[in-house]
Amino acid sequence: MLNLTYEYKLIPTDAQRETFDLWLSICRQVYNYALRERKDWVNSRKCDINACSIRQEYIIPADAPRPTFYTQCKSLAEAKKSNPFLKLPHTHVLQQVLRQLEAAFVAMWERGHGFPRFKKRMRSFVFPQLNQEVVRKFDRNHEVNLPKIGWVKMHLSRPIPQGFEVKQIRIVKRASGYYAMLSLALEVDLPQPLPSGRGLGIDLGLEHFLATSDGELIDRPRFFVDGQRKLKLLQRQLKRKLIGSRKYRQLHSRIALHHEYISNSRKDFHFKTAHYLCDQGQMIFAEDLNLKAMSAGMLCKHTLDAGFGQFLNILGHVCFKRGAYFAKVDANGTSQTCPRCQSHTGKKELSQRMHKCPECGYETNRDVAAAQVVLQRGYTAVGHIAVNFGEGK
Repeated sequence: MLNLTYEYKLIPTDAQRETFDLWLSICRQVYNYALRERKDWVNSRKCDINACSIRQEYIIPADAPRPTFYTQCKSLAEAKKSNPFLKLPHTHVLQQVLRQLEAAFVAMWERGHGFPRFKKRMRSFVFPQLNQEVVRKFDRNHEVNLPKIGWVKMHLSRPIPQGFEVKQIRIVKRASGYYAMLSLALEVDLPQPLPSGRGLGIDLGLEHFLATSDGELIDRPRFFVDGQRKLKLLQRQLKRKLIGSRKYRQLHSRIALHHEYISNSRKDFHFKTAHYLCDQGQMIFAEDLNLKAMSAGMLCKHTLDAGFGQFLNILGHVCFKRGAYFAKVDANGTSQTCPRCQSHTGKKELSQRMHKCPECGYETNRDVAAAQVVLQRGYTAVGHIAVNFGEGK
């Protein structure tokens, strides 16, 4: 099964835009209500029966079952009888909101994520099932058929591939407008890329965005840092405006658009860099970094600005699309190992930007040496003969 996601910008009418906003508001209320129901059940089981608080306590019967996705779907169906506004969105849309909440709790239990939080705003909703014609041509534009909303115009930035079936549609609200994310599926088996061809190791960093085992250094664009001056000016103006006024809303929209521009610029750089790396080699190896710890350190602002996690995800996707092999290797000690003689050189200070081995005398850039060690570990993992750098120097 081959799955793709294509994103198109919608051109809704004023009535359709109001419908989108209303549905997002209802989805947010359903999510928060269901989360409150689960949170109350958890809090009612936190203390012993003889150690309850004197001031207040959650009183829920002892035999009350834990709220789950299925029980809350039944409660939602009952709530529609007394709350007509719950009948406005499509039934499957509200069920997907409860499924999203269930996924958040599963992530907390199994992957160590934090306890789900209440949402101030909902940014998207999903139509999980589509049983009719979804996209049709309309003059120069196209239209997408959304249940209970009808045909909505969209800008066809690229054609939908032949043979693919639209499985679901996610409507996303951003500062620049509404977007439709079409999940496409095709019944075909694609083999995973096998390790073959020329290898390339990369080392991510803040001095340079990445260094390759070939000795190339790619500078890191400072997307948020460079755009911070404009954000500071806009936020200073926003502070002086009356909350809710027309000028306040205009400035708030400009700030959101600038944040979206920064995000789009970063993603564009990541895609172009990933394609450039695929041009250099057929096997690409990267470090398996602890991104959560890196984003909580002293340089967290610059680490988050670089977006290493997003880049590695994009690199894996681009490698699969272009038939290149991508794998992560152990990141421990890559900057403390000599790529020529494999000796342990000890911990280097951040100010020390050159690698010079005291055993064999191999000298090169610190990040390049780490990328060469990553390439050697990648070759060892896939069973290839590891290269030896620095021979004859």
